[in-house]
Amino acid sequence: MTHTRLLLIGTVATLLATGPAVARADDGPSVPPGTEASASAPVELDPNDPDLKLPDGATLAEPKVLDIKSVVEDQSGDERREDTNTSVTFALQAEVLFGKDSAKISGQARARISVIANEIETQNPTRIRVFGFTDNLGSSAHGDVLSRKRANAVHGILEQELSDANITYEVRGYGEDYPIADNSTEEGRKKNRRVEISFPRGAN
Repeated sequence: MTHTRLLLIGTVATLLATGPAVARADDGPSVPPGTEASASAPVELDPNDPDLKLPDGATLAEPKVLDIKSVVEDQSGDERREDTNTSVTFALQAEVLFGKDSAKISGQARARISVIANEIETQNPTRIRVFGFTDNLGSSAHGDVLSRKRANAVHGILEQELSDANITYEVRGYGEDYPIADNSTEEGRKKNRRVEISFPRGAN
C-alpha cells in the first residue's frame, strides 16, 4: 500500500501588550475533532512600516510549536490516519464499511475495525469518539439518521473488540455537516461519506 505522508509544523510568535488577556474557550464535544478553525497564511509585511514597531513596554513572546500533524492516506483514499501531539484519528470511507444506504458492516470491514482496535489498545485511552458523516445527497434528515446508525455499528464492533468497561464512547451522527471535500463531485462526496474514530494519544 502506497502512503502519502504530510508533516505540518506550525510556529507562532505572539505580541504581549498591555491590557487583560483574552481567554480562548475549547470547542465542546458537539464539534468533531479536526473542524476547529486554523490559522490563515501570514500577510506579507513591509519591514520598513513604522506601524510595525512594538508599543512601549511590549515584548515578543517566546515562539512555540503549536502542533505536529502527520497524515497518512492509502492510495485509494479509503482510509486515512491523522496523528497529532495529543490525538489519533482514523477515517474510513463508508463504501469500505457498508453497502449503499446501509448500516450493516461487512466481514472485511470488521477486520479493518479490528486493526484500529489494536491501535486503541496500545494508546490505552479512556474516551473514544465515533462520528458518522454523509454527503449532501438526499434529505438532511435521512443523512442524520444514516450517519448515526453507521456510527453505532462501528461503535458496536469496537466494544466487542476492546471489552473495556473503563472506556467511555461518544457516538454521534452529523449527516452532511462538516464535509472534508467538495460535495459537487462524486470524488468529493465519497470522501465525505465516512466514519471517524478518534481518541487521545497515550503517554507511552
